[in-house]
Amino acid sequence: MRVTAEKKRETRRRIVACARNLFNEKGFEQATTRDIAEAAGIAAGTMFNYFPSKEALAMTIVDEALAEARAEFEARLRGDETLDEALFAHVAVGLRHLAPQRNYIGEVLETALSPFAKEGVCEQAQQLRITHLETVRELISSRGQPATQVPTAVNMHLYWTLYLGVLSFWAADESPKQEDTLVVLDQSMRLFVGSLSPESKNEREVTDVVDVTPNR
Repeated sequence: MRVTAEKKRETRRRIVACARNLFNEKGFEQATTRDIAEAAGIAAGTMFNYFPSKEALAMTIVDEALAEARAEFEARLRGDETLDEALFAHVAVGLRHLAPQRNYIGEVLETALSPFAKEGVCEQAQQLRITHLETVRELISSRGQPATQVPTAVNMHLYWTLYLGVLSFWAADESPKQEDTLVVLDQSMRLFVGSLSPESKNEREVTDVVDVTPNR
């Protein structure tokens, strides 16, 4: 019997829903693809027709949450926020939408999004990174100030490192309503915005030419 496009979409939605439940119940590492397929009522091999790996499935869940967050962020953006305020809001809304995945998000980060993740382990993770950084670049461009320079690859690498650090801290934050995470997020975004200033660039150039040869 021919499987219709609607049937495929329904199967995909069912796989995602079952994976989300099992990841929450068992954790990312403990929930197997066989468990997910069984819960979705499909053969184990059939799942790979929809998702090439468990990492890709987990990142689909994360990406869906962040897509909803982006839509909310854009709808609530006034346009008069400073750059660090806009970046703070962008990440904070994302954390709120990721909250249902908080108990296993750390495992997913380590496997798919970490700087130590193997190259190409998850294309969805790489695409999520590209989309996120494009939004950051747009925010920088739309809030350009005389004291702000065009972000370099080093600037964006710093941002992504800070962002992953915030996610990692948030995943383990036991403070009430993860209030400590908001402090870390605020400081991280201020640090990143500071890295964009010409003064920051000049300081690096001065440091580069300082004689650090030990006294003899």
